[in-house]
Amino acid sequence: MNRPRLFRHLAIAMIPVAMSLGLSTVLAQTPPATPPGATAPPATPAPPAAPAPPGTATPTTPAPPPAEVQTPANPTAEAPKPAVTAPAQTADPFGEEFTLTPKTVLTLRNTATWDTAFETLIDSFKSLAAVLDKRGVKAAGNMMIVYTSTDDNGFSFLAEVPVDQELKDLPKNMSMGKSPEGKALKFVHRGSYDNMDNTYEAITNHLDDKKLEAKDTFIEEYMTDPLKTEEDNLVINVYVPLK
Repeated sequence: MNRPRLFRHLAIAMIPVAMSLGLSTVLAQTPPATPPGATAPPATPAPPAAPAPPGTATPTTPAPPPAEVQTPANPTAEAPKPAVTAPAQTADPFGEEFTLTPKTVLTLRNTATWDTAFETLIDSFKSLAAVLDKRGVKAAGNMMIVYTSTDDNGFSFLAEVPVDQELKDLPKNMSMGKSPEGKALKFVHRGSYDNMDNTYEAITNHLDDKKLEAKDTFIEEYMTDPLKTEEDNLVINVYVPLK
């Protein structure tokens, strides 16, 4: 028998005992009844109250004193302040309308297979950073990838980094150019590059639901430095230019 059932069983068992004890007490305190045939003595009436002398005011019953007002033990103590709840973190906007502004960029043209996609992108970013370091030029914005074509085997792309000056005598696979411009939709990806398939699938479904037609290109802006940030902590803005 578990403890709740045991307590309940004992409580029920104590009811007859309590009833018999209560009945005995009542019987002990009850005065004996008048024997049969005996006449109960008449009740003695209370003497009448003496009349007050003429001209004397009748005394009145004094009113009870006012109830004592209890004061708090510490009147200066402040009431407890309500706890402050931190605002909930909002989700990243998905499919936000955005206008791309053209920037002067140092561009590297390259291709990659899907199996080595992220490694190839990182190598391209390293090549751009090496050119800037050698010439003492600082980047004027975030690194970007512009996808120009894709197929089942891989894709072609432009790795770009914004700069605030024209650079000359560049390697053969590099050139100066302008980043994309125009109306686009902005999406945010957080996490590794390998998980971007899920983001692009969600983007495709969003475009289908809204019946929007995109151009044959899309842009990734790396909001965290891809050369210094662990892959799982990447934050990438994806821009989809619209027709």
